[in-house]
Amino acid sequence: MPPSISREGPLLVATRSQHKLGEIAAILGPLHIATVTLRDAGLPYEPREEKIESFDTFVGNASAKAAHFAAISGMPTLADDSGLVVPVLHGQPGVRSRRFSGRDDLDGEMLDRANNERLLERLADRRGAERVAWYTCAAALHRPGRTPLFTIGTVHGTILETPRGQLGFGYDPLFALPTLGGRTFGECDAPAKHTLSHRGRAFRALAAALLHG
Repeated sequence: MPPSISREGPLLVATRSQHKLGEIAAILGPLHIATVTLRDAGLPYEPREEKIESFDTFVGNASAKAAHFAAISGMPTLADDSGLVVPVLHGQPGVRSRRFSGRDDLDGEMLDRANNERLLERLADRRGAERVAWYTCAAALHRPGRTPLFTIGTVHGTILETPRGQLGFGYDPLFALPTLGGRTFGECDAPAKHTLSHRGRAFRALAAALLHG
């Protein structure tokens, strides 16, 4: 296998989401970028992490996470912030996609379900073009003593009235893509999703910037 294109060695991935870790590893692995998790790096969860994502932009949140964990680890650190943007809802859920339901007592699949239900409630009387939406992902790489790198990936689709598919996570069962014949990300296997997804596009662009930077 060719060596990692990262001259700094493995990149720390600043997320505690198993879903994100899996997707990022699957996207970057074929590009020969080695990654390690926060757990691998011996960085246990701290409550102060909950306050890192306090910005109103995806780039701001991704940059804050990458900078935080780069500072405490001394390692080149990747982070992303992503979410669903629905124009008819004035951009919501946006940077609050994970917390859209307002349910702080839930996590994992239960939280995803609550967020999806909230989205469907807000779009209950909307039809056609009013259900257009897009996923956005901002990826950031902070390296001690180096200029940070930022990239953005987007993918456009529509929000269905009922969820379809058991794959993916978040709003994937509601997000249908014309390029997939109307299938949702919840109906796509991982390779197909990563080829088209906002996260795939953002991290492939970041890998290209890293290769040439």
